[in-house]
Amino acid sequence: MKITVLTENTSVNENIRCEHGLSLYIQTDKYNILFDMGQTNLFEENAGKLDSDLSATDIAVLSHGHYDHGGGLARFLEINSKAKVYLNKYAFEPHFNREKYIGLDTSLHDSDRLVFTDGCFEIAEGLTLYSCNDRKKPYDLGSFGLDMVQDGKRLPDDFRHEHYLLIEENGRKILISGCSHKGIINIADWFKPDVLIGGFHFSKLPLDDTLKGYAKILDGYDTDFYTCHCTGVQQYEFMKKYMKRLQYISSGCMIEI
Repeated sequence: MKITVLTENTSVNENIRCEHGLSLYIQTDKYNILFDMGQTNLFEENAGKLDSDLSATDIAVLSHGHYDHGGGLARFLEINSKAKVYLNKYAFEPHFNREKYIGLDTSLHDSDRLVFTDGCFEIAEGLTLYSCNDRKKPYDLGSFGLDMVQDGKRLPDDFRHEHYLLIEENGRKILISGCSHKGIINIADWFKPDVLIGGFHFSKLPLDDTLKGYAKILDGYDTDFYTCHCTGVQQYEFMKKYMKRLQYISSGCMIEI
């Protein structure tokens, strides 16, 4: 399996631009998968530089309903004429960071290319989406100051619009998460994957004993972690001191699994 980072907050070199957001191009034995589309159309520009043919994408997944992961959705639907886009049924609900709207472009809601999912949804053999909305969260960091609108009321976001892609291939479990809003420690415990790729949503946390404790808990899993985006570079560097199997991925990175 090959995973190419099309967009992330940082970059491996000046020829590959970056932005606050995430987009991954995943090539399995059977499928080409686009996981998230970043904040803008930058994912397309970088894909061209990184030999990732977006027109050959078989399956697209939107991890949750925030603009920095689904901002390029409209452009993807233009440049690829075949791939279905799988997203949670709550993804188009309004989402806010204080007064800033951070949700998706609602004009795309009725596209016949979108497949709305909930709970456990098998896309194909070895490719399954999980929302985990019914699972207990031993570690709950709250809403991080983010809100949703439900039944006309603005409430702290419970991230019911987020789901995770589990890829099972060659006897290994690879879990792809956009931002891990439901808690990276919870997610690692729910799935116990061989590899976990995604943001940890720790960028607002201080570099203290609490974060050290989280790092040590994650280090206890038999999992290779590739983190990015909302983890925070400083938080990554701090956690790296306590985690033997933690790496950071930037725009332009390629991972062979």
